[in-house]
Amino acid sequence: MSIKLTLPLKKEDIKCLRAGDSVELSGTLYTARDAAHKRFYDMVKNGENLPINVENETIYYVGPAPAKEGAVIGPCGPTSSYRMDKYTPMLLDMGLSAMIGKGERSDEVIEAIKRNGAVYFAAIGGAAALISKSVVKDEAVCFEDLGTESVHKYTVKDFPCIVAIDSLGNDVYKR
Repeated sequence: MSIKLTLPLKKEDIKCLRAGDSVELSGTLYTARDAAHKRFYDMVKNGENLPINVENETIYYVGPAPAKEGAVIGPCGPTSSYRMDKYTPMLLDMGLSAMIGKGERSDEVIEAIKRNGAVYFAAIGGAAALISKSVVKDEAVCFEDLGTESVHKYTVKDFPCIVAIDSLGNDVYKR
């Protein structure tokens, strides 16, 4: 049985989640991959405001395939999360609540998750077509020059994932 949660997540919901829990997310989230994260990082380091407010938000590490005619989005499976690890603690310290990707995270990211009461979800790698059925709306937000790595806002319904690292630092990859 999956835990159904509404995005943006509430801190009390995050605190109740445990590594290994099966979750279905509904609501809005942002997408961002390597290149967008580097731009976020550089903007913050240069004293600039980010084009999105990350506080209480969820970022999905994805670069979707083109949509077929009549579809909201093409296959959109998770990207390996470790590539965002350099930038993630900063975003968590700015209030980011959750991330969705695949694979292990660095010790620095796990410490930032614990410090900020956040959560890291794992989406199912290899199930990109299935995941795309959960995306009901796709809006381009910024960095359109990055193509599939541009930032988008997805509205999702029953997006399937598991809690990979909970707010206490429990990690399914290290069990």
